[in-house]
Amino acid sequence: MKLSGWIVLIALTCSPCAWSEPGSPLQEIKGRWQQGSILRGKVQAGTQIEFQGKKVPVGDHGEFVLGLGRDADAEVELVLKGPEGEWRHVYAVEKREYNIQRIEGVPQKTVTPSAEQQARTRKEAARVWQARQTLRSATDFMQDFKWPLIGPITGVYGSQRIYNGEPRSPHYGVDIAAPTGTAVQAPAAGEVILVEPDLFYSGGTLIIDHGQGLSSTFIHLSKILVGLGDNVSQGDMIAEVGASGRATGPHLDWRMNWLGERVDPTSLVGPMPQ
Repeated sequence: MKLSGWIVLIALTCSPCAWSEPGSPLQEIKGRWQQGSILRGKVQAGTQIEFQGKKVPVGDHGEFVLGLGRDADAEVELVLKGPEGEWRHVYAVEKREYNIQRIEGVPQKTVTPSAEQQARTRKEAARVWQARQTLRSATDFMQDFKWPLIGPITGVYGSQRIYNGEPRSPHYGVDIAAPTGTAVQAPAAGEVILVEPDLFYSGGTLIIDHGQGLSSTFIHLSKILVGLGDNVSQGDMIAEVGASGRATGPHLDWRMNWLGERVDPTSLVGPMPQ
């Protein structure tokens, strides 16, 4: 197989970028090359894609989606393989600054669950993990996403708390404050792949798959209005805001995953409407 003899470094932002190199199967990438971001694009039909060593699904018309983790490397490689040869493109990734809070003097029992609680959370995490192994060929992710709820943002992706010198898991979603019972809408079309009314940490939990490994998770819900296997359209009422699980007050925590990477849902929507 022919290997092109060049590597391309492009700008940090690409919204959208069209590829003009003769013979390249890459037609377009929309998104920002920044830690936590989600990017969507198109290649010539039949092109195979590898990204950071992962095989990337490709739609019938060349649609694909990529995700950059919270701590993605400063450079990432996209490999395209087609009938005319192979292309390797290297992209510079913008580093993000995250909000880190250090809190001392917190009672240990407050931050460390009991053995019984830990056993429960392991079982629950396994069910969530299994649901996220869904790999539908749908390309619902290509539509423009909308905020599932309008309200004050009280928590952001990537932030982290350090209790008594011990780092806790980073926060991987965006928190939107709203009264209990406020309607939550589907930000894009997809299929319901998980419905859990009462998980230990996340309480009422709903996951919607948007295709090719990209999914939205909604947690701390007071009520879930859809069932497992349902197909939803953008704007459908899917749940109601709550304070279930380990929440200090009513809000929606919206998260997204792509093939095992925890990504920032706000990279798919504009600023929060006023």
